[in-house]
Amino acid sequence: MFSQQNQPFLEAHRTILTACYRNPELSPTLKANTPETLAKAWLKKYSNSYENRISRRISKLPGTVADPIVSMIINARLTKLTTEHLEQIKYAHRLSMSAENIQGLLLEEFLSNQLTDYGWYCCWGECVRHVDFCNVDGSLLQVKNHSNTENAPSSSVRINQPIEKWHRVDAKTGSYRWSYFSEKYNTDRFSEENFIAFVQQVLTRNPDALAIEADNPWKDLSNSSK
Repeated sequence: MFSQQNQPFLEAHRTILTACYRNPELSPTLKANTPETLAKAWLKKYSNSYENRISRRISKLPGTVADPIVSMIINARLTKLTTEHLEQIKYAHRLSMSAENIQGLLLEEFLSNQLTDYGWYCCWGECVRHVDFCNVDGSLLQVKNHSNTENAPSSSVRINQPIEKWHRVDAKTGSYRWSYFSEKYNTDRFSEENFIAFVQQVLTRNPDALAIEADNPWKDLSNSSK
């Protein structure tokens, strides 16, 4: 089927499709009437996500406007803040939200780069539901930036599924959990320092990975300091 789509059948495809075969309840829902169209839809889902990974994508600007009442609430408590202060706070918050929106994508791509050598392949485009990485040995892994960011559906699905969970930061203590991989594979390539270096590299090569509004005053401040 894959040869008919003029697509190479990669080890990643084999590993992820094997996971779907072994765990059919985790397979994505795709509209297809024949095996050929199913293969084409699955490849499109996987490839589109991979080609649009965070190191290459242009992220979208916030699609909502700021609610003025938020500034009023802050000003009611911190009464000596000026209008300029409140504007800076508003846009700093929006900038932080944009960064938080790509945080998981950055972690996913960093791990993809590191874990391939150990038989793990990223399930780009959610081509396996509730799973971020599949291993050639059949293991399944779900990753999160923080220990408190998993939603109820993602948590409940693991009750009857062999999906292991790993998070980068313990939300209560602030401690990092890179040692999970470092000790497992006896390597120092998994670390917060290496993750930070990767993030800086991505944003240097592809600034548009982080969406910043044209009228954000923090953008002007950054440009003026260069």
